[in-house]
Amino acid sequence: MTARSIIACLLSLSPITSVSLAAEPVALERYHFQSALMGTKFQIVLYSDDAGSAKKAADAAFELGQKVEDACSDYDPRSELMALMKPPATQQVSPLLADVLSKSLAIAQETDGGFDPTLGGHSWNWRRARTRGKLPTAQAIAAAQAISGWRNLTIDAQGRVTKGLPGMKLDLGGIAKGYAADLMLEELKRRGIRIATVAAGGDVRLGDPPPGQQGWRVGLKTLGSEPAKARAFIIVSNCAVSTSGDLHQFSVIDGKRYSHIVDPATGLGLTQRISATVVAPTATRSDALATASCVSDRFRALLLANKRAEKALIITLDKAGRPQQRRSADFPNIHTAP
Repeated sequence: MTARSIIACLLSLSPITSVSLAAEPVALERYHFQSALMGTKFQIVLYSDDAGSAKKAADAAFELGQKVEDACSDYDPRSELMALMKPPATQQVSPLLADVLSKSLAIAQETDGGFDPTLGGHSWNWRRARTRGKLPTAQAIAAAQAISGWRNLTIDAQGRVTKGLPGMKLDLGGIAKGYAADLMLEELKRRGIRIATVAAGGDVRLGDPPPGQQGWRVGLKTLGSEPAKARAFIIVSNCAVSTSGDLHQFSVIDGKRYSHIVDPATGLGLTQRISATVVAPTATRSDALATASCVSDRFRALLLANKRAEKALIITLDKAGRPQQRRSADFPNIHTAP
């Protein structure tokens, strides 16, 4: 998914004190690292008892994030994904790209195309439209539609990818950041750091809670949010949170507001004002499912009806511009702070 608006507010909560006869634990310090990846800012917050180990772990995690970008970017002409979009129709890909594509196709099937990695033609059309301030032509939309459809992309157990339509263009922007955040947190855990978060644009992957706290405080900024208003947040851990919508990324063309999220049915940006926040076990899933929740009425209804393990908060604007909120019954409690 592209950059979306979620704020990871990693603030202190009320500490939980306890009495123990065991040796006093080593004091953990909070460290913050950041790096530019995939057109946005990736941030790591972790707790460690050693500054050197903390930096080495963060550096290793950022290296993994760079590998995901090198494999999945549809902006960098040198990326593996860009090479895959060229002939021949069937190509061997790296284990990393094979894994991202496999997960993408599984979610495309699950959401009935609400998330679709083969909409690259529409994505490229819409990027040009946003830059030029002019809608794509009917011919351009039809041409993109003719090379789209997740059922026309297959991958076998050996990592061979087959594009069933000549000229098919792929776009992993709705899943790659979340996938990278998952890999990065797992790398931190592998190095013994379990109290950590990785924030990537509109996606955040969370590990164990900070010392003495119930969880990480993740701020929610959605439709209708204003700096002067109380900020909403949830307290969660060992999960992922992603928000998708048009709060920041939108264009006004011919007097009409369009989201950066492309509607597969029209080839244009969504015109419905909507924000979807999804809580899931992994950022790979929360990232892609937040996009699907904006696009697909059917999948959005399944989430809100608690028909999925993931939890959703959906906010739309009514005709008067007032936010209307719906959420899964088991969505985390929403708190507000002045």
